[in-house]
Amino acid sequence: MRITITSVIVDDQAKAERFYVDVLGFVKKHDIPLGEARWLTVVSPEDPEGCELLLEPEGHPAAKPWKAALVADGVPFTQFTVKDVHAEHERLRGLGVRFTQEPADLGTIYAAVLDDTCGNLIQIVQMKE
Repeated sequence: MRITITSVIVDDQAKAERFYVDVLGFVKKHDIPLGEARWLTVVSPEDPEGCELLLEPEGHPAAKPWKAALVADGVPFTQFTVKDVHAEHERLRGLGVRFTQEPADLGTIYAAVLDDTCGNLIQIVQMKE
């Protein structure tokens, strides 16, 4: 068994596509119209056949309050691994990304938390060697 798709719930798929592709640097894998929404997935350019991230519309009534509660408590929705948290933080800040947690040494990792502009906090992590 392996993970092939995971989701992040977004308030606007077009805005999410711009952020996850144009800012974070993911590559669009699938874009299939499904009525008002799309089956929209992105992948890492470093692993195009790897796990897909579904940019899931927040259509379920529980989605908005659940996401708002996580953000209010500062809890990241998901985590992405990067080679260098400090360099990625600087690159993303240069693109206007807002961070809720600057890069920090958390023992076995370096981590920072960013706002994905779609209602989620996302943690970026660098594993220590």
